[in-house]
Amino acid sequence: MSMIAFSGWYCLDNSTRHMRQFATIIVSWALALHATAQPIAQLATAAQFLQWQNEIRRTLFIPQNLPLAPRFYGEFAPANNVKAERITYETEFGLRVPAIVYRPASAHTRLPAMVVVNGHGGDKYSWYSLYTGILYARAGAVVLTYDPIGEGERNPERRSGTRLHDRVVNAPNYPPRLAGLMITDVMQAVRYLRQRPDVDGTRIAVLGYSMGSFVSAITGAIDPQIDVVVLSGGGDLDGVGGYWESSGKPMCQAIPWKLLSVLGDKAAVVYALNQRRGPTFIMNGTRDTVVDIPSHHEQPFFDELARRTEALTNTKKNIFETYWVTGASHRPSWVTRPAALWLENKLHFPNWTTKTIDAMPEIHISAWAARNGVDMDRGYISEDREGGVMALGDDIPNVPRAELNVLTESEREQQKDSLVYDAWVRHALAADGITGTAAEKAIAAGIHKSQ
Repeated sequence: MSMIAFSGWYCLDNSTRHMRQFATIIVSWALALHATAQPIAQLATAAQFLQWQNEIRRTLFIPQNLPLAPRFYGEFAPANNVKAERITYETEFGLRVPAIVYRPASAHTRLPAMVVVNGHGGDKYSWYSLYTGILYARAGAVVLTYDPIGEGERNPERRSGTRLHDRVVNAPNYPPRLAGLMITDVMQAVRYLRQRPDVDGTRIAVLGYSMGSFVSAITGAIDPQIDVVVLSGGGDLDGVGGYWESSGKPMCQAIPWKLLSVLGDKAAVVYALNQRRGPTFIMNGTRDTVVDIPSHHEQPFFDELARRTEALTNTKKNIFETYWVTGASHRPSWVTRPAALWLENKLHFPNWTTKTIDAMPEIHISAWAARNGVDMDRGYISEDREGGVMALGDDIPNVPRAELNVLTESEREQQKDSLVYDAWVRHALAADGITGTAAEKAIAAGIHKSQ
């Protein structure tokens, strides 16, 4: 059974379960207060918000005003009424980001747009990347999916699911630089979409899953060009000693989040900055142990976080909304009907209405994957995780991996030093004066620790 709630209480099947749920909420409320209670902050000034944004940029080494230099590598038709473009755009140190851009086959107006920000091991080849691209292109949106550093065409062997970005590198500024790169990749994607003539620059959404929720929350806090943020399988940002500081992903999450303690009540600051930017939708399963939801980060945790956030902004306008799926664990839930309805309300899809979305069929993702020969990660296909998603639409085709390659093998070989993880690591170390033998030792020491 999948029970759903927006920002608070949800109904249960009988009184016994209701009482158990009530008891759970009371206990988790107490735990949330114990773990995260902060004094009510003073109302922040415009200068304070700008200072916080600059502090995030400085701490995570996020560069200003990078070139974009998009390059086009052709297009194909992944589904009926959908076109897909192969492009790259520039990111930090002059490196390139390969991306697939899905769009309606024809359009007569400027369109809303989206950027998909993957979780650990995910990239533009992931099932939810291509599913999101086709689904929302049919709605009338332009959807950009890309390869995070270390995955897909930014992997030395062109592989997916390698999680190279989790590898330890023994240099003090490497973790914040890595997080800063991931944020920069998203900001450059947003800049790319805004310069397209078919995109309405006032209707751009960023959709972040798992690690991508962490990246997207911080990106939304510092990039006012983003209009809407959706965080799935995460968004439960906490404080000192909490999950996000102690997760098993030190390079791209734990250490960068610890460093952002310079903000003070950093979770409230991040969400206050997002609140000033625009709407945020946080989607989680009640049994998502991956990001420490049960007993620690349930609705009372978010209520307390909202209280502290509102204290900084003195308004409820655009304060984050929460959405729960009972019994679910870690999932990219923005392909579901409730997410589509929320996004329609914010982005106003040209080809959909609320009635259209309500009437659309759904499909069980495990069944969809089996029917279409989709290779899902064995660790995520279980019913409580991605395999149990009830996705909107029942006619989204699979896209062969070769179709999602932006570069031919020869093109990629020629550009390898501007694409892959190893090249970026050397640039990042060199930026801190670590080169030659010292760089080799830093990388080797990290590989040894990772093993």
